[in-house]
Amino acid sequence: MNRIVEPGNSLASGVGVTEALTRFSVQPAILAGGSGTRLWPLSRERNPKQLIDLIGDESLLEATLRRLDDAFAVAAHHTSSVDPLATATPLVVCCEDLRLQTRERLEQCSRPVRMMLEPVPRNTAPALTVAALAARAAAAAGDDPIIVALPADHLIADHAAFGVALSEALGHAACGAIVTLGVPPQRAATGYGYIRTGTALGTRGARAIERFVEKPDAELAERYVASGEYWWNSGMFVVRASVWLAAIALCRPVIAAACADAFEHATVDGDGALHLARDAFAACPSDSIDYAVMERVATDARLVGVTVPLVAGWSDVGAWDSVWDASSKDASGNVARGRVMFDGSTNSFAHSEGRLVACVGVSGVVVVETADAVLVAAKDRVQDVKAIVGRLKAERRAEAHEHRKVGRPWGFYDSLEHGERFQVKRIVVKPGGRLSLQMHHHRAEHWIVVRGTALVTRGEESFLVSENQSTFIPLGVTHRLENPGKTPLEMIEVQSGCYLGEDDIVRFDDQYGRLQVSGDAGKGASH
Repeated sequence: MNRIVEPGNSLASGVGVTEALTRFSVQPAILAGGSGTRLWPLSRERNPKQLIDLIGDESLLEATLRRLDDAFAVAAHHTSSVDPLATATPLVVCCEDLRLQTRERLEQCSRPVRMMLEPVPRNTAPALTVAALAARAAAAAGDDPIIVALPADHLIADHAAFGVALSEALGHAACGAIVTLGVPPQRAATGYGYIRTGTALGTRGARAIERFVEKPDAELAERYVASGEYWWNSGMFVVRASVWLAAIALCRPVIAAACADAFEHATVDGDGALHLARDAFAACPSDSIDYAVMERVATDARLVGVTVPLVAGWSDVGAWDSVWDASSKDASGNVARGRVMFDGSTNSFAHSEGRLVACVGVSGVVVVETADAVLVAAKDRVQDVKAIVGRLKAERRAEAHEHRKVGRPWGFYDSLEHGERFQVKRIVVKPGGRLSLQMHHHRAEHWIVVRGTALVTRGEESFLVSENQSTFIPLGVTHRLENPGKTPLEMIEVQSGCYLGEDDIVRFDDQYGRLQVSGDAGKGASH
């Protein structure tokens, strides 16, 4: 059985990088719990930035998963190990409320993944802790997996360069260090945390970590970049499971204990997803990897931190200026997505989800149009969008949480119009899709089939409704909508009643496991 090197003794252990690497398997862990509030109105609480197509035609989560194979192939080539990088199925850690949307995105990648579901969001330190527990539990006897923890909402343009950096990080992690990928700064950015680098380690650019520092103001960021001693903190970590679990137990024992309890009492659903125990995980403090552990690396001799340079076109896509920076531009520096026209404009970004957006005579402006909201911001003020989202939440505005068009595992609905005592929705159900068997206390529903055929359950009866036909669902009657055909079912639903809140729903049966709706959590989440 391999010796477990405790934090603090790691780099002095005398184990060579290549020798250490051949002894361990690697567990990719994608941390998919971000919210992306600065990318409102495209990113919403129930449709966060990792699940939307910000750059190109795939979500950031899909892009993260796809580049693993490329990067790991390069990393394996740069070591003498026998492909230790493909021994573990990627683990995706996400919030239970986003499991259906996340699974749908993952299915687009056509590769196996494991999902671990957090009943409540608790930031990255608990997420990495439960990932380490899962990796250790799944590993072969005597194995001590190396966790490669990657945020699900970042961009990396050069997969080969990422793989080279990863190979170096794996070597140091195998020797017992907590390794982060640091990005040598291209500008004095104020939206990133920084790492103060120390002693050079070897000939491939790795350095000891002297200090983690918070996002600086503009003047301090200029000094950091001018000094050459500071790198951007990418938020990507590489660490052995045993080393991380020892570090979190040392620095934040309450987090370690709560995560261990939540993992020990976790359950597995029919799709193989692991659900952490709700009460135990809810008792866990919310904290980031940086605050919980990394800020103590330089002051505690038992912790060894290493940063490896990543020069690969990295961006955390944290705000709209980052999206502009990562996108292809026209000759005037403009970026257009969707139905957009520029005239006499420079260095601007415009995104349209439907309506035509025309920008005339503007410079350094961001315009983002969705069905229910429009953002207009100076490009150098986009970090402040987070404040707008905070106000929307404080005012309990639906625009903070989800879009007018809401995806569901069976298809989607689009809220077309609403007023006092009525609401109109367009509903599209995928072939074979089946909504929950449900009932409403305060509203009745009229269903009109526009395209396809609906199988309707209403009380004790079941019947078909074809194109240009309609049916009525009285208040208080159990009902279900299904699409038995091979083409999408499209229909118009008119709701009427004294209360039309989406928390007015009682589910009796649901193949997607959505039997519980509670108060505000159900707003906009019916069907």
